[in-house]
Amino acid sequence: MKNNNIFESRRPLIAILRGITPLEAESISDVLIEAGISIIEVPLNSPQPFETIERMVKFHGESGIFGAGTVLREYDVYRVQEVGGKIIVSPNLNTLVIKKTKALNMYSIPGVFSATECFDALDSGADALKFFPASLLKEENFQALNAVLPENTISIAVGGISENSFLSWFKVNVTGFGLGSNLYKPGMLVEEVKLKAQNIVKFYDKCVQG
Repeated sequence: MKNNNIFESRRPLIAILRGITPLEAESISDVLIEAGISIIEVPLNSPQPFETIERMVKFHGESGIFGAGTVLREYDVYRVQEVGGKIIVSPNLNTLVIKKTKALNMYSIPGVFSATECFDALDSGADALKFFPASLLKEENFQALNAVLPENTISIAVGGISENSFLSWFKVNVTGFGLGSNLYKPGMLVEEVKLKAQNIVKFYDKCVQG
């Protein structure tokens, strides 16, 4: 998979569906993709995450990019690939997970917080960097980090992000966002997730258009 490929024709918005069940796989992912959020992460501490990812992949094909979050072990990278997942997202920096992800031609987004972690991740082959938790890092500190990173580095702010914080992060040149509980929580109705996704995309597009 070519670097940055998943963001070439899609909004850099990643839906983080922590706690989703296999029975919700098709319906929740369908309203997200319809709204314009087509990169979807199923954290591995969700119920039966591999089944959920597989159902999404089979239902949507190439209309979405699916994968796993909270990936902590190399073995889980294999399992995600086996069910058709293409992205591996972690809360931490594990160079072995990054290298295994790239060896399997998948897209790597490790969690980072410091300059050392950023460069270790990039040196290991990471395609994008997940700045987590963004609510603790804050925009001004990200700006300082971003100033020393390679110009083409893809940066995703995750943790405490809502559409109301898009503009302040865009001002410090972040690339995109991971959206968790602000978009989806276990027990939410499909219609509620749909409305949240539509609102988030509306805010995102407005910020991008200036």
